[in-house]
Order: sequence, then structure tokens, then C-alpha cells
Amino acid sequence: MITIMDAIRSLATGASYTIVDDQINWFSPDIPQPTQAEIDAEITRLQAEYDSKAYARARAEAYPSIGDQLD
Repeated sequence: MITIMDAIRSLATGASYTIVDDQINWFSPDIPQPTQAEIDAEITRLQAEYDSKAYARARAEAYPSIGDQLD
């Protein structure tokens, strides 16, 4: 599950903020705070990216690491 924090990290790398009861307190005046619409769009984008890699994650779990295979 992609969170608001994941979206903000992606949109505003290095920003300082807190989230209390879904309220964002922004402490980085030099970095523009993303709008709620931008955050929602980024959550959707990150979730789609994560979901698209489900097959690769499942396959990686199905087989031992390359180091184990070579031993």
C-alpha cells in the first residue's frame, strides 16, 4: 500500500514535514509543497508501478538467490 509519505518523498525529495491525522505540516519553505491533487496522482502512479512488478516479485521469491544456485 502506497502512503502519503511515499508520494511526498517522490514529489519533494529532501523536504521536511510531519503528517498528523492526514494533515501535512510543511517545514521546507525552499521546497514547494505538493497539492493534494498532485499527491493523489503520485499515489496512483506509484501504486500502478508497484502492481506492475508483482510478477517479478513472485518469481524472485520462487527461486533461490544466484549465490545459492551456484553453490
